[in-house]
Amino acid sequence: MHIFKNSNFDFLRWRWHAIVLSWVVILAGLAMVATQGLKKGIEFEGGTSIIAQFEKEASIEAVRDALDKNFPGGGQDVIVQGYGDPAMRQVMVRVPQVGAESGASLSTTAETAEAALKKGNLGKFTIVGTEIVGPAVGKELTTKGIYAFAASLVGILLYIALRFQLSFAVGAVVATIHDILVTMAFLAFFHYDMTLNVIAAILTVTGYSTNDTIVIFDRVRENLRSKRRAPLGQVINDSLNQTLGRTVITAGTALLSAIALFLFGGEVLRGFAFTMIVGIITGTYSSVFVAAAIVTLWRGGGAIVSTGSEQAAAVEGGQPASKRAKANRRVSAS
Repeated sequence: MHIFKNSNFDFLRWRWHAIVLSWVVILAGLAMVATQGLKKGIEFEGGTSIIAQFEKEASIEAVRDALDKNFPGGGQDVIVQGYGDPAMRQVMVRVPQVGAESGASLSTTAETAEAALKKGNLGKFTIVGTEIVGPAVGKELTTKGIYAFAASLVGILLYIALRFQLSFAVGAVVATIHDILVTMAFLAFFHYDMTLNVIAAILTVTGYSTNDTIVIFDRVRENLRSKRRAPLGQVINDSLNQTLGRTVITAGTALLSAIALFLFGGEVLRGFAFTMIVGIITGTYSSVFVAAAIVTLWRGGGAIVSTGSEQAAAVEGGQPASKRAKANRRVSAS
């Protein structure tokens, strides 16, 4: 299926604009994380989460007020938010773990939060879900997540370096790191928690972006063989235009699925779907602009693809280029 016929967009012309835009987003995200922090889910921070379903609608403000008055310490660190379909009248109460690490104390925290809600005269409610995670488990999950991401980057670098070239491998790894940083920046902008679902989405986006980049690099490698005397920048631009239809179709279908999941998947999958949406967009963007830009900066976009004897003795009609030039000058002189 051909969406773009004979497209000839100069993608590399915008590489510096793309790099500047990426840095602006990444630095803004890092500044927000440094000033406000990146919210962590119960899985990483440790603590207690309960989901209460009320018989009659109870506002978030009323629940917050009940916890402020009845929860030990005033409930300053307690997070209250709506959960699921509003028609279900469910509220999530999250209490970060502070101090004691035993499972008994965490269980007591859940009971204390439930008692505080009962004292608030909010009407009858039922606890439909409880999640308790100790801080040691959260720390272990964080460490394993970092190790998994670092191992994936090393694997990507080695595979592409062996399968293609080192410059391509560096471009793919830089594009992957770019995708992660931009995605985390948007998570900070829109105040999404860093949960296991979000981590799963980030790793999925990493694989998606790398696959998209490899498809483009594979076409670049094919064109390097057929266009031996063309500048590298031109070869990359041609490859990007040739794979543009495939890139748009793949990204478009994946994006539609993620948007449907975001709209209809419920509160539990909201963070996962949002991360997928941002990751698909930035992954496609980085494959076209960032990865290609890194390759051209590494090798020089105007460099001639062919080297050595191919450049010195490019033969047309069986005669070296230098002899053809001399012959042409003699004919002109006569």
